[in-house]
Amino acid sequence: MNTAVHETPTNARRVDQLLAHYSESHRHATNELIHFIAIPLIMLSLVGLMYALHPLVAYAFIAASMVYYVRLSLVFFITMLAGSALVLALVHAMGEQRLVLCAGIFVVAWIFQFIGHKLEGKKPSFFEDIQYLWVGPLFVLSKLFEKLGIRW
Repeated sequence: MNTAVHETPTNARRVDQLLAHYSESHRHATNELIHFIAIPLIMLSLVGLMYALHPLVAYAFIAASMVYYVRLSLVFFITMLAGSALVLALVHAMGEQRLVLCAGIFVVAWIFQFIGHKLEGKKPSFFEDIQYLWVGPLFVLSKLFEKLGIRW
């Protein structure tokens, strides 16, 4: 899947259009590397913070996210479902330290995200449209899938 980087045909699938647009502000190699680390950490910390608020908040967020992902791509949905199960397992494993750990991870990961965008010279995509917070993890997965030859 290499068409998503520069131009996307108007008849492209919605997921490919979103990834192409997201990629426009994530071309700097260091920014990409930062995102590959920070996005999973942000997702972990976000779910952990929601879980600390109330477990049902975290589960509702994950369920709503899965509805979004299944509408875009079955492969991404299945992968994100598995990733969410892993995130929940890690959140559970944090025990009593969950809130402190997740708050710290959240702050540090976002600092790195903004450093990456400073290097890139472009604003984060979610400033334009909030749905790009859900596209970010797909961007990371799409790069991994490209290396593995997996079509989404």
